[in-house]
Amino acid sequence: MLVSDFDYVLPGELIAQQPPEERSGARMLSLSRETGEYADRMFRDFPEMLREGDLLVLNDSRVIPARLYARREQAHGSPDRERGQQPTGRVQVFLTEQTGEWEWKALVRPGRKVLRGEVLLFGEGQLRAEVTEHGDFGERTLCFDPVDDFFGAVEALGHVPLPPYIHREDVDTDHERYQTVYARQKGSVAAPTAGLHFTPEILDRIRARGVRIAYVTLHVGLGTFAPVRVDRVEEIHLHTERYTLPEEAASELNAAQHEGHRIVAAGTTTVRTLEHCALAGEFTPHSGSTDIFISPGFQFRAVSALLTNFHLPQSTLLMLVSAFGGRDHVLAAYRHAVAARYRFFSYGDCMFLS
Repeated sequence: MLVSDFDYVLPGELIAQQPPEERSGARMLSLSRETGEYADRMFRDFPEMLREGDLLVLNDSRVIPARLYARREQAHGSPDRERGQQPTGRVQVFLTEQTGEWEWKALVRPGRKVLRGEVLLFGEGQLRAEVTEHGDFGERTLCFDPVDDFFGAVEALGHVPLPPYIHREDVDTDHERYQTVYARQKGSVAAPTAGLHFTPEILDRIRARGVRIAYVTLHVGLGTFAPVRVDRVEEIHLHTERYTLPEEAASELNAAQHEGHRIVAAGTTTVRTLEHCALAGEFTPHSGSTDIFISPGFQFRAVSALLTNFHLPQSTLLMLVSAFGGRDHVLAAYRHAVAARYRFFSYGDCMFLS
């Protein structure tokens, strides 16, 4: 199967640059996995499309304002610093993954000027980090000095890491809108965007219908935006992302499966977490990392309905949705969404596949 088999034509003006006025105000395209029939709905209809006994699973990862700015301070004995060269200019640092208590992977711009052994100062010295390793394409390992409230400092200094297809700087409202209302566990550098549509009122309506809600955590990494650079689907190797399956969620998932109820996943990040964990059979509480790649031919063991936003052409996330709903069904629905002027990607509209 070719990556080009998952292409579609998307006019640039359909890529949402702003969130809808109301969180729950998005349009929703419903798609039958069995017949391929689709219908235009509104996300506000979503609670009524769930059934009593369903288990709705949400990703409660919280986006951190991962784009920061620093100034450079020469570190004594820097092995990569030429003698007499003085650091100049501002450096942009994009935190991508926490790899230790005080250690982070990061993209640094301009990367070629920030070398191993250098020290970066953030704000008025609220954060200080040494560059301990460097790799290709500007990737660095940063070791931060311990502080009382690291994430508090990041919140105060950082910018919302809007996706590259949103062509504007972040503004104050993005701090709220590029975050789900149930976000709790800090660690993502991109939002689990299917969850952006939910409001407390929508969640209350869902519970009132006898639907249970469980939470898992998968911290979304920068790799979610990485373009596919191979021609054949079987050559794709995904980035690794960290997840947690809490005890309460594991219990709810096992009960839903034993009782024959649907497991409804909100977002592809939730699907990846559940299907990775389902490979072991019974759900057991634990934390780990996954590089699971879901494409057509994959056998789903947990998820039976999916709420998701629209995804980029030729992307691994579109392959996941095609695996779940059928490639022909999904691409036909996407062509309708384009013709009907749906809004695409992170701040856009959504689909419900059942």
